[in-house]
Amino acid sequence: MVIKKAEIIISAVEPSQYPNTGWPEIALAGRSNVGKSSLINALVNRKALARVGNTPGKTRIINFYNINDSISLVDLPGYGYAKVSREEKMSWGRLAETYLNSRKNLNMILLLVDIRHDPTPDDVIMMNYIKETGRDYAVIATKADKIKRSEYKKHIDRIRAVLELDNEHKIIAFSSLKRMGIDEVWSKIETVLE
Repeated sequence: MVIKKAEIIISAVEPSQYPNTGWPEIALAGRSNVGKSSLINALVNRKALARVGNTPGKTRIINFYNINDSISLVDLPGYGYAKVSREEKMSWGRLAETYLNSRKNLNMILLLVDIRHDPTPDDVIMMNYIKETGRDYAVIATKADKIKRSEYKKHIDRIRAVLELDNEHKIIAFSSLKRMGIDEVWSKIETVLE
């Protein structure tokens, strides 16, 4: 996809703030610090459209990004190990769940997992939830630059096993540093835009 325009539309904490564009939306889900912001920046070829944080749990809101006035990338709050209160984590969960359950123009969910580690119990819960919704999805294995290319298959096979995915569902190895996997992610997104 040729990116002519990429900008943040709004940061929302409740459905009344969701933008009324009518465009297809692609949501990014994953644990804190898995690389959702880096993926957005790589997809639109920008360094800092989405703010990348060193501290897990930076995204505490839902960020909607306008891509070419035709689709929205939607960055959901990360789940997992961020150093915040249990109540705050639960409120982020409700925020994401409300969006995922109510959004009519949500066309696809990208689940990001760290290629170096087995998916967490939270990742498994999210994957099962996504399967139950019947929505189109893709699994993106981030931080692929941190392991040798010869180890990709072993790690991807492990992710596939833990998430209980059949061989039909491709897992895309991705690295924002090496600019790897970007075209594959766009190809997958474009399948729901046709």
